[in-house]
Amino acid sequence: MNSLSLLGVFGYSKTVKKFCQILKTLNSNRGSARMNYITQKASRSAAPCAACTLWTFAGCERKVQAERRGRGLLPRTGALLVGAGWPRMAARIRVLPSPTCLYDEPVRVTIEGLPPLREVTVRAWLEDESGERFQSTAYYRAGGQGELDLSRCAALGGGSYEGLEPMGLLWSLAPQTPWKRLSKRDVLTPFVVTYEVYEGRGGAEAASRLLGSCRSERWFLAEGVRRVAVREGRLRATLFLPPGPGPFPALIDLYGSSGGLVEYRASLLASRGFVTLAVAYLAFEDLPALPEVIELDYFGEAVEFLQKQKQVKSTGIGVLGLSKGADLAIALATFSPAVRAAVCISGSGVNSFIPLQVKGLTIPLHPYDLRKCKTIGDSGILDFSEILDDPRDPATWPCRIPVEKSLSTFLILSGQDDRNLQSELFCREVVQRLRESGHHVEFCSYPGAGHLLEPPYLPLCQVSIYRPLQTPVLWGGEWREHAKAQEDVWQKILAFFRQHLSDPTIKSQL
Repeated sequence: MNSLSLLGVFGYSKTVKKFCQILKTLNSNRGSARMNYITQKASRSAAPCAACTLWTFAGCERKVQAERRGRGLLPRTGALLVGAGWPRMAARIRVLPSPTCLYDEPVRVTIEGLPPLREVTVRAWLEDESGERFQSTAYYRAGGQGELDLSRCAALGGGSYEGLEPMGLLWSLAPQTPWKRLSKRDVLTPFVVTYEVYEGRGGAEAASRLLGSCRSERWFLAEGVRRVAVREGRLRATLFLPPGPGPFPALIDLYGSSGGLVEYRASLLASRGFVTLAVAYLAFEDLPALPEVIELDYFGEAVEFLQKQKQVKSTGIGVLGLSKGADLAIALATFSPAVRAAVCISGSGVNSFIPLQVKGLTIPLHPYDLRKCKTIGDSGILDFSEILDDPRDPATWPCRIPVEKSLSTFLILSGQDDRNLQSELFCREVVQRLRESGHHVEFCSYPGAGHLLEPPYLPLCQVSIYRPLQTPVLWGGEWREHAKAQEDVWQKILAFFRQHLSDPTIKSQL
């Protein structure tokens, strides 16, 4: 059943009941991870309507939406209209081409019906799963017909950003509570972004008049992508499978030493056509936060698990990691011949802080000096960027991960304003060793980018609480520069894996 339209001829309650039954049937048939959320939303969000109720279910369950206190039919424009409790407003905000999209997709925000040639305040905000609010504000001047297109108009000074920044409202979202980092915990639900426009310079706090509002859903999971919890042997992970029989290229996704099971990047990668396994290795379920040793064989089990999946291509496995995860990605690419492509984001190429065991070999810890840790003012924020010894010092070379032995190709990425690690220096050392040994390696270093290079349009996190120490840690980065770097990083990652995991003729450069 590709499309379905139910008119409210059965009466309101029968229509809703029938529609939810259809959604549940499609959910069981297709295994879409998003369907449970959509079904629950449909069953609880609607309210009786004096006019007829029209439910529309089109294509691949793209959206179930209705005005909550009913004004008739579903909106057909590229905007989610505000429903219950909202007064009729003068301005109309649209999010194009669709208000429902993946988080890594750019959108165009337009506004109509504004006071001509007058200044207005445009605001975006969302709440994460903990209830923390992230908000951005920009000031614009409407056109002569009361129109405003954020993709063509430059923001005035004084807001979260200025100049021509079509996605500025998203990448400049800042927490109301200091040191909070925006990350998605539950990828089965979207971030709901509310866009608002106010008269003049101000907003709700300045008692300015609200002219218009709309909401947009930004997902980390495309329709049809399946999410599967994996607890196989020691392995603690989540598998994301693109829709269809495949076969697809396969990836292992590793985050940093804060631990936990981080899924939002893996779910986005699966939404772009990769079977992706998000792997936890610290501080999750029975995995300790500070183990005595990290065994690389644990990640080898993740490789073997992926190789057994029938939807996975036989062209080799890819791995990507951020921070500590980047060093583990390099190690896995070095010692596992099944890994054919590796992406290292803000890594070091050495073994740091926790001994790494590779079969009978233990790579010792890179020397560090905690006395070089800096405290920023009276805030208690820690700057760890200089505590590791210089990787060019021959005394540190036994602590290197021997990437020269790898059969993999590499993409190395770093930010020049990384305040957690001198990642550009360390990454350049890795690149030099790879090139000297004849390996294929791509390297990009971004001015103004910090340590936490995330998928595009997630806002910069300059400082956050580092869970193992329960203290604020400096990550670095400048807002605009970091945002531009994230857009480029994401496209490079997708292109790199598509290139090197799709061609079965790729050979070792050794």
